[in-house]
Amino acid sequence: MENYDLIIIGAGPAGLSAAIYASRANLKTLVIEASVAGGKLSKTHMIENYPGIKEISGMELADQLVEHGQSFGAKLITETITKIELNDDEKTVETSNGNTYKSKAVIIATGTKEKTLDLEHADEYTGRGVSYCAVCDGFFYRKKPVVVIGGGNSALEESLYLASLCSSVTIVVRRDEFRAEAKVVNKVKENEKINIITRHIPEKLIIEDERITGLMIKNVDTGEIQNVEAYGIFPYIGALPNTELVDPKILDENGYIKVNADMSTSIKGVYGAGDCTDKILRQVVTACNDGAVAANSVIKFLK
Repeated sequence: MENYDLIIIGAGPAGLSAAIYASRANLKTLVIEASVAGGKLSKTHMIENYPGIKEISGMELADQLVEHGQSFGAKLITETITKIELNDDEKTVETSNGNTYKSKAVIIATGTKEKTLDLEHADEYTGRGVSYCAVCDGFFYRKKPVVVIGGGNSALEESLYLASLCSSVTIVVRRDEFRAEAKVVNKVKENEKINIITRHIPEKLIIEDERITGLMIKNVDTGEIQNVEAYGIFPYIGALPNTELVDPKILDENGYIKVNADMSTSIKGVYGAGDCTDKILRQVVTACNDGAVAANSVIKFLK
């Protein structure tokens, strides 16, 4: 069993920013990440709205945040958490490795996970035709047609990345407009390899010889069905908070952590930060802000 002043759960932009501020204040800080340090940044092709940096790949920014997060002494480990106990006086985190960590304060910065495609066989074909990460899997569909589902920033940004690899990209959008930044929308509309189909929803995967060859889509107004050729389906249809292990009393009805302006929750010594909290805007810059505020609150709390 190891004891710390602060345990940060999640090594995305929020968690790593908190690690910077906490370790600079000489707090003994542990950051626990279940998968890849950097969070969703490691799956993002390009970032163009991070202040001070006009353009940077998600992986490069993630690497810089990880290096910076550890530079003042914070310890970063990769382990899967199985249990979190958030008592007022002591916080305990247990992992699948059989390790137990205790601290006086905890910052939960676990982010979100992608909503999965609700179609027959979608789970079965995840990783072999259905993918939730263009940066991870786009390479497998070089010079082949693919479909992207969704109309937000993630869908459009990943469509631009896929267009650099694939023969064509068809974007399927439920509405007749996008929910993305104007600059990204313009780039998509100007790309000759990207085709946009609005007012349609996915209806059925087209599978031949045990591989995906297309997507059946339905017009939301007329009910008319059409088939789109595609060997890769990339859904970007929203996200859910990674808060399954968090005490329900600090969650809202959608599973997001309820926080005050100082990122504190209703449990003494427990703070939220980043995309897993109830907030208006989920961006890298706002996640970093949350982490800095949460760490500063922890510093005051421990003093």
